[in-house]
Amino acid sequence: MNEQLLAELYVFCLAVFVGFEVISKVPTILHTPLMSGSNAIHGIVLVGGILVTATAQTNLQLALGFIAVMFGAMNVAGGFLVTDRMLQMFKKKPGGAR
Repeated sequence: MNEQLLAELYVFCLAVFVGFEVISKVPTILHTPLMSGSNAIHGIVLVGGILVTATAQTNLQLALGFIAVMFGAMNVAGGFLVTDRMLQMFKKKPGGAR
């Protein structure tokens, strides 16, 4: 195993551990806004996927770039849909009970 791959795996494992610890400490009432906001921020994945796809030299790179773009787009759209649905809960219903 080369040293760069080992370092990348080490950073990935640390990121998973730190992410799990941070998210598990979030109160339930803040979970939906936090997740919808972080899903919207995943637009960065779209940019990365587009860059990988644009510079693809093999079919594997092209396929991985395409998959990254598709998952990133679904994640961003889902984040905005969750946020919109959450905000709908706080709107007053016309003619409803007070």
